[in-house]
Amino acid sequence: MAIVVLSRGRCGLSKGITCYMITMAIADLLVCIFNVTLVGIFFDHFPYSFLMSTSVCSFMSFVQVSSVQLSVWSTTLFTLDLFVAICCPKLKLKYCTRRTATVILAAVSVLSFVMNIPVFFRYEPYSVVANVQWGCRTVKGYVSSPAWIAYKWVANLSVPLLPFPLLLLLNILTVRHILVASNSRRVLKAHGPVEGSSDPVLKSRRTTIILLFTVSGSFMVLWMPIVILDLLFDFTEIPTLEDDSSLRLTMRITLLMMYSSTCTNTCIYILTQRRFREQILNMVKYPFILLFKFLKNVEANGQQWAEFFTCRAVNGPRSGHEANKCGSGAV
Repeated sequence: MAIVVLSRGRCGLSKGITCYMITMAIADLLVCIFNVTLVGIFFDHFPYSFLMSTSVCSFMSFVQVSSVQLSVWSTTLFTLDLFVAICCPKLKLKYCTRRTATVILAAVSVLSFVMNIPVFFRYEPYSVVANVQWGCRTVKGYVSSPAWIAYKWVANLSVPLLPFPLLLLLNILTVRHILVASNSRRVLKAHGPVEGSSDPVLKSRRTTIILLFTVSGSFMVLWMPIVILDLLFDFTEIPTLEDDSSLRLTMRITLLMMYSSTCTNTCIYILTQRRFREQILNMVKYPFILLFKFLKNVEANGQQWAEFFTCRAVNGPRSGHEANKCGSGAV
């Protein structure tokens, strides 16, 4: 529903921001489908399904990594677009456009999928049954191979080592610029003529801060635990523990928080964007409106037919112009 509402472009947002938000919603939906539903739920309850074949399993792992990466970078680019729109008025005319957003998002999407192609070669089958490879097991050279080590560092740099400092820096600069501009506007208003108690510009800036902080802030909070855990695994020697260990439980909690970030954006749109709420309500009410109109037409047609047959029963069969007196033309 969020994707449909945003695609209609009736939420009062710029076309560039709308493109980023649609991409975020699509990436989050892919994470919900592949990472949560298929891998997190379906694998546990149906371990011997076709999804366990090596080709399907490796493909799903590829989509998992790519969708998470796309979700992270679409959030980062969304924050960058807001930063340029607020803090760089000269660059805004060229950068904050629908065409620029489309080109950037297309390039990032293609780069994300191309960069994760090695994931297909990360796994090998557990067994071969009737010439069909089953299961996904990490290849033996994944830990010690220089090529795989280099790939892991590139993957960690793209998500999450590079986006998180960039998000934090952009948020700080954007909020600083908004606060300085708002204070200057209050001072000018205080020495100028009184035009009313509310300032639409300050209100718009306040809404922008709320949207920016809730989207990128909640994203960073929910992702931070798994980022710290990944860094601990990369830079320290953590022994392998049993499934019921505290480390295993910590890993599950951090994954739960990371996947929860895919559903927070829609809640944030509903809480902070009045027009988005109105469009959502319109979508919910639309099927009932169509059903009401259909029932109303059925009732009106039924009344017309009842009046027609009542008239014919009272007056008897007629022909020519007299038949129109019973409403046969209307029916």
